[in-house]
Amino acid sequence: MAAHGVKTLIYSSTCATYGEPEKMPITEATPQVPINPYGKAKKMAEDIILDFSKNSDMAVMILRYFNVIGSDPEGRLGEAPRPELREHGRISGACFDAALGVIPGLKVKGTDYKTPDGTCIRDYIDVTDLVDAHVKALGKATPGKVGIYNVGTGKGRSVKEFVDACKKSTGVDIKVEFLSRRPGDYAEVYSDPSKINQELNWTAQYTDLQESLQVAWRWQQKHRNGYGTPLAMDS
Repeated sequence: MAAHGVKTLIYSSTCATYGEPEKMPITEATPQVPINPYGKAKKMAEDIILDFSKNSDMAVMILRYFNVIGSDPEGRLGEAPRPELREHGRISGACFDAALGVIPGLKVKGTDYKTPDGTCIRDYIDVTDLVDAHVKALGKATPGKVGIYNVGTGKGRSVKEFVDACKKSTGVDIKVEFLSRRPGDYAEVYSDPSKINQELNWTAQYTDLQESLQVAWRWQQKHRNGYGTPLAMDS
């Protein structure tokens, strides 16, 4: 990028670089001890960027996303993973696939975590807020400096809460199968977004879980084949 004159880098990182911290909420100073390959790979990329930036005037912003959900409210963009990746996608995609009948039901892995209802707790950030965070980061990027920010709502919701919200947003009584834990998952992760609030003037606006899922569900219903020809829908 430097060789081709790129002056600004906004890097998509992840809360998975923190692993399973001892204290919540997670701040940017929380030690990064990833426990799965995804988190390790993202941390390695962060380390490379930080090493490079010591002798560069490139403006760098590292955004550590929490769990992204939702779709564009105007219906232009939605979540459409390649077929071979659907099974490994986000929980929202699995919920919608179950609601659409693409898969027979939803498999929830892990019900014995030390959380109020036994399922994992995550910080779900709407993709529209995430886009806004990128715009704010781009506007504040400074040559020769690195900014590191958590991008989340600051509120944790359990997988069971998420599934209940998905059932309500789709109107479908999704069949749920509870299974044993998946290796590499952590019990509870949610952000402290104070730094990005103060330094970039960014705050999550789309924080109603059910509303975010309803917006995404409308897109899924119109685009059952991903970005193929949209289906006509009654208003």
